[in-house]
Amino acid sequence: MIPTLLTATSVFIIAFIAAPPVDIDGIREPVSGSLLYGNNIISGAIIPTSAAIASVDEWLYNGGPYELIVLHFLLGVACYMGREWELSFRLGMRPWIAVAYSAPVAAATAVFLIYPIGQGSFSDGMPLGISGTFNFMIVFQAEHNILMHPFHMLGVAGVFGGSYLVLCMFQQLSFFTLLLAAWPVVGIWFTALGISTMAFNLNGFNFNQSVVDSQGRVINTWADIINRANLGMEVMHERNAHNFPLDLAAVEAPSTIG
Repeated sequence: MIPTLLTATSVFIIAFIAAPPVDIDGIREPVSGSLLYGNNIISGAIIPTSAAIASVDEWLYNGGPYELIVLHFLLGVACYMGREWELSFRLGMRPWIAVAYSAPVAAATAVFLIYPIGQGSFSDGMPLGISGTFNFMIVFQAEHNILMHPFHMLGVAGVFGGSYLVLCMFQQLSFFTLLLAAWPVVGIWFTALGISTMAFNLNGFNFNQSVVDSQGRVINTWADIINRANLGMEVMHERNAHNFPLDLAAVEAPSTIG
């Protein structure tokens, strides 16, 4: 646990300060993410992509530190969860601390490992930075419409509901404690499950259908507004990496003959 977390932390600090630009899209347009290459605390990130087997320069250019950090970090936090269970076991306690900790471990594993595996490249993983996190969320929404997924809705209910429950008072303290602990944990479990299913483009759970009248005309709802926003985000991200977004190219072109 300690060697992996120390490795991940050390490489993260060094790369955040001094890593050279990374060719995240594989089109010879490197993106800088370190402080020494013009970023600040908000815009800086460890840029992800698939690592090359070559010299150190090429390994850096292809984003090798990202995978090194992520894989060591996930191994370290998994070991820490095991240590929490071991401590509870040796003290004769129930393992609820380790169970609760499994929720953020599952979420981190989903965005840093399962999603890149499903999408076929670590370049689709979440960058390790503030702006990179928001970029990941926007691109994820554009490509998967995660806001209309019930597992994401359960995650939102878990996080915000857990915060709201702190303000509530119950007569039964044990029931309140159980609810306060279980509600956000189960919600974040479902969020991790939603990310993991989206990783393999399993969109069947999404509420994507539009409301139509008896003539087949679409009755616009907020869901349709979100869909239009998704298309806008889709065409704007990775602008030079695609000839045309697949979501838009999938429709047959209209006839131009009068």
